[in-house]
Amino acid sequence: MGHTEADLAQVLHTGPFHLALRAALAVRGLPLQRVQHHLAHRGIKVGVTSLSYWQQGARRPQRPESLRAVRALEDVLELPGNSLIRLLDAGEGGGRTDVERPARSYRSLVEASGAVEQLLDDLDSPADGGLHTVGHHERVRIGSGRELLGRDSAHVVRAHRDGTDRYLAIHHGDPGCDPARVEVSALENCRTGRVRWHGETGVLVAELLFDARLRAGETYLFGYGFKDGTGGPSGEYVRGFSFAGGQYVLQVHFDEGALPVRCRRFAQATTGAPRGARTELTLSGRHRTVHLVEQGVRPGIVGIDWDWE
Repeated sequence: MGHTEADLAQVLHTGPFHLALRAALAVRGLPLQRVQHHLAHRGIKVGVTSLSYWQQGARRPQRPESLRAVRALEDVLELPGNSLIRLLDAGEGGGRTDVERPARSYRSLVEASGAVEQLLDDLDSPADGGLHTVGHHERVRIGSGRELLGRDSAHVVRAHRDGTDRYLAIHHGDPGCDPARVEVSALENCRTGRVRWHGETGVLVAELLFDARLRAGETYLFGYGFKDGTGGPSGEYVRGFSFAGGQYVLQVHFDEGALPVRCRRFAQATTGAPRGARTELTLSGRHRTVHLVEQGVRPGIVGIDWDWE
């Protein structure tokens, strides 16, 4: 559905920020590469990746450089002064009292999103990496001290442009995580490239290099893992999706000496949105695991959280 000037005026008034930015881009008819070009002429460097994630609500501009870019966007998109900044100041979902609070604080998630944004820009990551996910099976391990020991992924992707030869994997540890001590493993059909981390938020981004350059339409299967164990007690595992994709399977395995009393799956539209689609999960007695299956993922967040005694 196309956006009109009236639609734009309405969403600039009501928010949220990402919908207002998306409407402005649609009404002005500017592709993200062109917007990036206009910002560069104003002396502001921002990646197409960041612009794409901002308009999807997958990330939220927080750093001073990002906020400067938002003010410049108001000029580039011919919007009233402070119209976008005001929506950021208001916060997403501000004023609602019936929102269930996530296990991690909203502020910590926002700060982590800003760190991811910075690290991806440092690695010159395109908006989607040139890949679509066909299938992703993720196994998470929780240790005897209730800590996130690590996770492994079996990932199948399809290239949608020629020459794609890498994937950027993101790890966000629990509070107290030291990303400098997190180990990255290239398990199958890939090797580890550059690794960047942000100590304050416990975020790490690892470049996984494929054994071949893919042609558009080709699929590729690869495996990788993160060994953590550096953070405090874990109460959830979440996975964000910026683009629609194929099947996603999340399996969480608990140590026999630290079993939760309750597990639930959930979904969120964005980081600041309320958690919905709540479903109780039964912990298997012998294998001590719970899992969820998303047959076709959509942009947003899915995950599993749990309660300790």
